[in-house]
Amino acid sequence: MKPEDIKTVLIIGSGTMGQQIGFQCAAHGYDVILHDISQEMMDAAMDRMGKLARIFVKNQQLSQEEADAALTRIRPERDAEKAGKQADLISESVPEDPELKAKVFARFNEICPEQTIFTTNTSSLLPSMFAEATGRPDRFAAFHFHDIRYNKIVDVMPHPGTSKETVSVIEAFARKIGTIPIVLKKENNGYVFNAMLMELLKSAQSLAANEVAAPEDVDRAWMGVMGMDIGPFGMMDSIGIDTVWKVTDYWAKAGGDPQDIKNAEFLKPYVNSGRLGAKTGTGFYTYPKPAFSKPGFTEGKNK
Repeated sequence: MKPEDIKTVLIIGSGTMGQQIGFQCAAHGYDVILHDISQEMMDAAMDRMGKLARIFVKNQQLSQEEADAALTRIRPERDAEKAGKQADLISESVPEDPELKAKVFARFNEICPEQTIFTTNTSSLLPSMFAEATGRPDRFAAFHFHDIRYNKIVDVMPHPGTSKETVSVIEAFARKIGTIPIVLKKENNGYVFNAMLMELLKSAQSLAANEVAAPEDVDRAWMGVMGMDIGPFGMMDSIGIDTVWKVTDYWAKAGGDPQDIKNAEFLKPYVNSGRLGAKTGTGFYTYPKPAFSKPGFTEGKNK
């Protein structure tokens, strides 16, 4: 496989990141197949991708004609056989469960052409945890995206069995879709930026879970000292509290650290009640106009 051989990208998982990755690829001329377990999920994803297209136009990242053309290149496909047979590169964004990811890749290994490159957008797991299950570990690596609305940084992280050719193809493809690849020399939990971010979020969770300070005051401290527009709890709302909880809970169970366990327990009530952050309209803050975005927040004037 060479970079120029990639024509069709298969997105497995139609959640927020699957939508963003798919749209980014389509906006740069690639045919995109969007696959998920239900038609309803894919229909909702297509609707949200339309909204994403409007954001790109509003921010002058694309013209209206370019955005419309990108959307025409995206096709939802529930049938795994039809989706997989046409894929040159797979980007997987299913929930952060190594067993689930292994099962998904094993299935598509039976369907996809031999040369198809498999990538995972995992935010917290290591590709080596399920590389063998892909059936093509040499053509498999982590290819991780951040929020494409705000930045173009992506992480390319091989596992010990990833071939150099595969890394080179993914890096070149990343540049072709207008992103900036950070190629890691070896596996690392959280890549580069997320490794730093996860430590920040863990510290914020611990402060709140141990009742040292309320989430709003934790954010005020960070925003006031660092001069930032958002604090760690605002970030968690943006990421999705359910996603943050899944990552925290996974490592709490894997490592057994008492503070990680306590942090997961602190986040769980938000997940159970559907207060998942910006995407549901409420989390640590209420949206669309969260308190931290209003004048006087860091000074405590609208506390």
